[in-house]
Amino acid sequence: MVQLQQARLDASFAALSDVTRRGILERLGQKDASITELADRFRMTLTGMKKHVSVLEHAGLVTTEKVGRVRTCRLGLRRLEQEAAWIESYRQLWSARFDELDRIVEGLVQEKTTHDRNTTVSPTS
Repeated sequence: MVQLQQARLDASFAALSDVTRRGILERLGQKDASITELADRFRMTLTGMKKHVSVLEHAGLVTTEKVGRVRTCRLGLRRLEQEAAWIESYRQLWSARFDELDRIVEGLVQEKTTHDRNTTVSPTS
């Protein structure tokens, strides 16, 4: 089960790592589009677009349907809850680490301020 979840995360992050594929998802979020329409929009060959769509399909982020000679793409049914949960767990971890670092720095600043006050020589006349 863990290996399956890891494989899904790997496929999702691999798919999302490319700016063109993220653009395809944004475009399909507006409405379905054919491979030809997507290729034209992103100024690439049909073969190149098919490869990008294939990566998105493998990750479950896009589905395609061929009717006649036209392959139509739409957003897949898969949501990114698992990926968002993974990111959130690391966000919380790093947030906790930065909060602890803030506490340490604040303690050092207060220590220095106290030390500076105690070592300041007041002028005597």
